[in-house]
Amino acid sequence: MAPNRLHQRNPKIGGAGRQPLRGRLTPLVGILLVAFSARQAVSAVSPLLGPISGDLPLDAVTTGILGMLPTAGFAAMGFLAVPLIRRTQPEHLLLVSILLTTLGQIGRALGSTTLAFLVFTCVAMLGIGVVNVVIPPLLMKYFPDKIGILQALHVTLLAVSTAVAAQAATPLAGMYGWRFSIGIWAVISAAATVPWLTVLAGRRTAARVRKPPTSEVPPPRTSVIKPWRSSIGWGTALIFAGCSSNTFAALTWLPVVLIDRGMSPETAGFMLALYSILGLPVGFVVPLAVVKMPRPLPIAILFVVTFPAGYGGIIFAPITSAAVWVAIAGLGQGAYSFAFTMINKRARTQTGSGVLSGFAQGVGYTLASLGPFLFGLLHQPGDHWLPSFGMLGAWLLVLTVGALMINRPRVLEDALPAETARR
Repeated sequence: MAPNRLHQRNPKIGGAGRQPLRGRLTPLVGILLVAFSARQAVSAVSPLLGPISGDLPLDAVTTGILGMLPTAGFAAMGFLAVPLIRRTQPEHLLLVSILLTTLGQIGRALGSTTLAFLVFTCVAMLGIGVVNVVIPPLLMKYFPDKIGILQALHVTLLAVSTAVAAQAATPLAGMYGWRFSIGIWAVISAAATVPWLTVLAGRRTAARVRKPPTSEVPPPRTSVIKPWRSSIGWGTALIFAGCSSNTFAALTWLPVVLIDRGMSPETAGFMLALYSILGLPVGFVVPLAVVKMPRPLPIAILFVVTFPAGYGGIIFAPITSAAVWVAIAGLGQGAYSFAFTMINKRARTQTGSGVLSGFAQGVGYTLASLGPFLFGLLHQPGDHWLPSFGMLGAWLLVLTVGALMINRPRVLEDALPAETARR
């Protein structure tokens, strides 16, 4: 089987095919609403570390653990979601993930101890981790003919979600307290269940009318798709590791770094929102560009450059110019959009997309969880955070290696037999 058949996608995967969009509006609303709610649980906390520490003791180690929980949770569910996808419909998994995220946000807002805060944060991150894994195969299932634009919209709303929570965190805490500020986002998470309950209810009704269902294509066997035997799997994992270690370290520590340089907490919260919102334009543009490029390595290299350029200004430039450098670093978040898009670009089927998504995010986020944790531990008073940012620079080299590994135009389903034969 030739490894370069990139465009031979099954147009009827999951029964969606090339149908009019109006027949798929409910899952479209569901995917976009999940995207809008998916990152608020991550970015709502870091601007409030000061107020939270007034009630719950958070030292450098605890804050580092808090910072690594998103990537650790994403990693755990990346590994667990693949066998679950083989046995459970992705819509069911998505509903469970939304409920976990909602429960985690409510629980940590009400928790009275540091341990409870960390445990319920972990619950919320596990829920988001499932969302990360199941969205690519759901896009392949319902929108195989609109992968580029739907991935662009999804990643864009992730950026909006991150920025809105970061910007609103301090004002809401000032009016109603930090517990309300981090807990209110559970309402939006809960609302994301409505479209998917509607989808499943409609499917059960259709099943009663039409037996057996003729529009569903049985999924191919998944046991033969082993991404750990492919450079596509490992390359995608390294991209997630490189970009996520940088992004989540910034989401955790950027306000702390800026406050340490003399910025007010309110302005530092705004800078985190600025950093987050810069993921919006790149999140929208990158998937549209990547799907058209057989070898999209130059896009990945662009983000490898913007991250350290912004870091240099954050460390050394006058604090009055911080917005410029935060914005430049924020553009580097396009690497996440790049990684997400490459999952479906380097897979042909819904099954391949799900398996590659789970493996790449499981391995990638496991490695990336070290970024936020080590960032705080490497800092010593007077070092201008140089060791911490130097560590993030090393992860950018990892990202570059991953981008090189998946640059050649081929897909997972074709690459695996060829690579296995050479063993």
